[in-house]
Amino acid sequence: MLIDQYLDAALLGLIEGLTEFLPVSSTGHLIIFDTLLGFEGPPGKVFEVVIQLGAILAICTVYFARLWKVVTGLKDDPGARHFAVAVILAFLPAMVLGAALHGVIKAVLFNPTVVSIALILGGVAILMAERLVPVPRYHQIERFPAPLALKIGLCQCLALVPGVSRSGATILGSLLMGVDRRTAAEFSFFLAIPTMAGATVYDLYKNWSLMSVDSALLIGVGFVTAFIAAALVVKVLVDFVGRYGFAPFAWYRIAIGSGMLAFLYL
Repeated sequence: MLIDQYLDAALLGLIEGLTEFLPVSSTGHLIIFDTLLGFEGPPGKVFEVVIQLGAILAICTVYFARLWKVVTGLKDDPGARHFAVAVILAFLPAMVLGAALHGVIKAVLFNPTVVSIALILGGVAILMAERLVPVPRYHQIERFPAPLALKIGLCQCLALVPGVSRSGATILGSLLMGVDRRTAAEFSFFLAIPTMAGATVYDLYKNWSLMSVDSALLIGVGFVTAFIAAALVVKVLVDFVGRYGFAPFAWYRIAIGSGMLAFLYL
């Protein structure tokens, strides 16, 4: 396998780690840069899905103390149980819809034109939503009512379209339903754990017969670089969002989506 492929895999892993928890669509960025680099990864777009688990592992590492407190407190701590139930409820809609539409999503929507349009529309939606955000009512995940968690999970389903952004859909949905910025961002991070773990397992199951040693090595390179990049960026994002909101990401989405459309069609 050419060394250029490993370098491309490392670059894509870096892009994944830097964008997974930003409302700019990490999958969309991977599809765009696949096109720009001419990257030929493992069949079935497995690379683009599985390396996202590296970024999710970074969340588990950065927030290990809080997650461990939830796990160990499930028996006796009502707050820990509420936290776990909120994450599970929010995870269910995307799990069901993603499994049902897996083939269609991969075959029809994983292309740079769809991504570019979704990036632009998502940027406009963020700018509009920033003007509509109500006064926050929910400041702790442990106090999320079940209907709120389920509604946020339904928002996450929008991100089955590459370019929408899983974190963007969940964070924006949370804000519009009265969750404060920091809590919305953190809940999106925690919700990513079962969501991306489930997507990875399902994708590997569907494409296992097509995998090879070379494919596994490419995925490994992307996985490691995604982990490192995400571990460095996640805390910075929480602080940035708390100070400046999401408008900077909206303008970035519009710019890169428009630029990609121009590259494709002009």
